[in-house]
Amino acid sequence: MSHVTTRMENVETRHARIEGHRIAYREMGEGSPLILIHGIPTNKLMWRDVMPRLAEHYRVIAPDMLNYGESDMPPDADVSINAQARIIVKLMDALGVSSADIVSHDIGGGIGQLLAVNHPERVRRQVLIDSVCFDSWPIPEFKRLLEPGVEEATSVESFIGTMRDFMPKGVHDPEVMTEELRETYVKPWNSAEGKAAFFRNMRRLNKEYTEAIAGELKHVPHRTLVLWGDQDNFQKPDYAPMLADAIPGAELVWVKDAGHWVTDEQPEETSRQILAFLAA
Repeated sequence: MSHVTTRMENVETRHARIEGHRIAYREMGEGSPLILIHGIPTNKLMWRDVMPRLAEHYRVIAPDMLNYGESDMPPDADVSINAQARIIVKLMDALGVSSADIVSHDIGGGIGQLLAVNHPERVRRQVLIDSVCFDSWPIPEFKRLLEPGVEEATSVESFIGTMRDFMPKGVHDPEVMTEELRETYVKPWNSAEGKAAFFRNMRRLNKEYTEAIAGELKHVPHRTLVLWGDQDNFQKPDYAPMLADAIPGAELVWVKDAGHWVTDEQPEETSRQILAFLAA
């Protein structure tokens, strides 16, 4: 293995056609498959500082969910976490992955839980990072945007301004959320199509999906790591032990001095904890 690590930004984006839509993903490394699932309002680039380290040991695949990043943004598709979980399974089929370790963040963690409950044979081990669970979502900051008339009354420019202001609230150290990093996250939304896609995603943020499987988590057979920023303002730290307690044998690890965007704020520690858990 070369000691020079390729940066995720230098890896080409590929596409798979799933249910008639183009799903974008990036892939690095060789060996046992490991799938990284982002949340809202991020995209596959949230893993840019974690993926190269994981790829020294695994075949790492980081998709953009439907309606996010470089994936298609169809005006009428179901983009609930139920639908996104189904798409992940079909993406695995398309890439010849029978089962994988699943590392997921935010609403991606809701997808991770759905995969573990409904498709247990496709999951080897799982890491749930600052994950939605039970009734922890949607967060109040997003609920306000769903009030009647808000989408129609908000210009793309004003919406992007709101998003730029929102992103630093997810880190403990505001300096982490640089102009460049904000741009990485808001760029896919910065058009009429992007704004419409974002609001469609918001309308499908529904705690009913995680509440529906809450009782099933006790049957999850997979080794599970619950990894959580101890300063998370969005997915409150109170939920971390609740989620770990609900899954048999789950391990809870805190990422110190990190908010919700742990992969931006503490990428080395996040990578170290994931690799240590998978190697154990």
